[in-house]
Amino acid sequence: MTTVPSFIKEWQQALQNEINFLKKFGSTKYFIRNGRLLSSDGSCSYYFETTTSLRIPVSSSVRLEWGRMAQNGRILSSEGKGVILALEQSFGDLISEATLFHDPWELLEQLIQRLDVIRKDKQKRLRVKKLMDPSMPANHPVEKIKSNVHELVLRSKYNPVTFVWGPPGTGKTYTLARTAANKYLQEKKVLILSHSNQAVDVLIGELTDFIKKKDRFREGDVLRYGSGAGEPASGLEAVTTGELLLKQDPSLGVEKEVLLEERKNLKQDIARSFSKRDTDQLLELETKIARVLEKIRQKEIQFVKDAFVVGTTLAKAASDPAIYEKTFDVVIVDEASMAYVPQTAFAAALGKRVIICGDFKQLPPIAASRDPLVTKWLREDIFHCAGVVDWVNEGKLHPHLFLLKEQRRMHPDISAFTNQYIYHSLVGDHESVRKSRNKIVGSAPFPNRSSILVDSSFTGAHCLTERTSQSRMNVWQALLSFQLIHESFLGGLRSIGYVTPYRAQAQLMELLLDDLYEKERAASDIIAATVHRFQGSERDVMVFDTVEGSPQTRAGMLVTGKDSERLINVAITRTKGKFIHVSNQAFIRRHVYQGKTLRQLVEHQVKQQQIVETKEIGTWIKHHHPKLQWMHARRLEKVFQDINYAGISLVISLPAQTSLNGEWKERLKNRRGTVNLTVISEDEWLELQPNHRVQVSLSFPFIMIDQQILWLGLPLEGSKDIRPPYVAARLDSEKVCEYLYSQFIIKE
Repeated sequence: MTTVPSFIKEWQQALQNEINFLKKFGSTKYFIRNGRLLSSDGSCSYYFETTTSLRIPVSSSVRLEWGRMAQNGRILSSEGKGVILALEQSFGDLISEATLFHDPWELLEQLIQRLDVIRKDKQKRLRVKKLMDPSMPANHPVEKIKSNVHELVLRSKYNPVTFVWGPPGTGKTYTLARTAANKYLQEKKVLILSHSNQAVDVLIGELTDFIKKKDRFREGDVLRYGSGAGEPASGLEAVTTGELLLKQDPSLGVEKEVLLEERKNLKQDIARSFSKRDTDQLLELETKIARVLEKIRQKEIQFVKDAFVVGTTLAKAASDPAIYEKTFDVVIVDEASMAYVPQTAFAAALGKRVIICGDFKQLPPIAASRDPLVTKWLREDIFHCAGVVDWVNEGKLHPHLFLLKEQRRMHPDISAFTNQYIYHSLVGDHESVRKSRNKIVGSAPFPNRSSILVDSSFTGAHCLTERTSQSRMNVWQALLSFQLIHESFLGGLRSIGYVTPYRAQAQLMELLLDDLYEKERAASDIIAATVHRFQGSERDVMVFDTVEGSPQTRAGMLVTGKDSERLINVAITRTKGKFIHVSNQAFIRRHVYQGKTLRQLVEHQVKQQQIVETKEIGTWIKHHHPKLQWMHARRLEKVFQDINYAGISLVISLPAQTSLNGEWKERLKNRRGTVNLTVISEDEWLELQPNHRVQVSLSFPFIMIDQQILWLGLPLEGSKDIRPPYVAARLDSEKVCEYLYSQFIIKE
């Protein structure tokens, strides 16, 4: 049996290896511009403008690169669209543009230091041992259990470690909040932790609401400590340090707000017209703010000391002595399946009892390095590393694992797949869930259908890799998915998620939504993102775009690799009432093994007659967006009209073995004299008299007009692997055209 000191040694080495990787290959970068030297007394301070608001904590270590020069520095201020850096030496008075690199490796260094403390403390080592080797007998009185909440209360009273397995929609937040409330009502000290601010907010909010309904809430007893960058979540205002400060020391709170507003206005002045007087004033202001924040810090330490329930992030707990120097009666770690094992061990060491809650069937922790120790300890969750999952794989539940086994989120037609294939029938549906989702299910698109596979087979070979990131994208499926979002919105649905495994595809959808759906998004809750961003959230409708298809010869590791089951599980289980799966059924059956989750999902939906075939596109598209229209690819009047109206440029992709008919050749050759024609093809196409040729062969045809109008699926003669009905899409989007132009037009 591995000893705790041996664990700690490996954890510290894994963390150090991850730090070394981040320092060398740090991936989070920001483009900054118009840098001006503020001061060269001691270290050099610079002011830079940013395109977006940076959320980098003050005093964070950063690296600045300018041309071939690079040096380390730290953040002095990063509010608004301006950042102040302290650098080791001067780059000169002006820096036109530079790149700022920041990765939160300091948080990992702080965790290494906390592990040192555990190694030297016998009591903390014992707590970690029970976490990593939960072989002690379960002592809670099973015969007394009355409900899920009661069982968790009893388990956490009689056992040092309790693992809670909370599959999606099974009432994890409800159960944890009421368990924490029970401890609070007994005047126990409770610490609530999670890797994300959102999870802490949700749990503290639920707990506070429950205590208020019981009329047992006392100001200062429940504390949301160290909030995120945004505004506090609804209902949390009464328990944040900021609100308590305004009530107990309003003058200090007001002074802080006045100084922050003054700084904001001063930065705006500097952005408009840079002056030495303004920059001197800004540096002086930063010193005043630092003094006020230190006074506030002392108040916050007292708030933590007085509170019975404190909620914060794992990172904050490991970096703040107000937390890590205390011992709590109960520590609750939420979403533990996304936390590093050393983080979870650190959390367990802070409490006499610990509740570890998560779902090891959802996404694991994220680490950048591929080092073996990093893979072992930072890319897998505590449920696996403590041996809890081994019991589940053998068809048993570990004595210290408490399973929440009744889901209330998904319509049963959606959960049928995950209940069977992901959770192996351990999870079922609450009787209310079908009725409660009827309104969503009854809405368009596909009224009275809850789980739908929109098949994109035989519509062309559109799956390419993005030039810089090598992430996959599929323009055809992005347009199909946008149409599904549009139909859902017009069907009265306002909570809509678009999820995809690939970052490039998520960015493409963001461009579409920004350009075509700005007003609609302002009036609804529509989010497009990769799967990782959706964990922990839910939507009425989820559109899951797998992207995969020809001309790729194999499906990507994201949908076939070790963690693909978890990724697909998260994509499905965000859904309340309508799960729309956009996928190339023929490609997946041909290139994905039968035992893989994606193949199982496709075959399950086909077997359950949940498929909408390509030939049905004309029946489910009810509303053409003014800027996205679908039409038969043999009807050419509109595209020829667009070509005639072209004023600046035409770009046409003609894949290998394309044979254009006479009318196409005539229209392109007889374009306006001011119009530049670029042909993307391995063939010369001299008869079209192109102004420029990009000598590559893309796998699908398209026409781009004045970098504004995109025709996808035309000319039909260039499309391969397609079957009737022959459909073309006309998109009017400058942003998408600009992006695709940068992808396909290789500058020579």
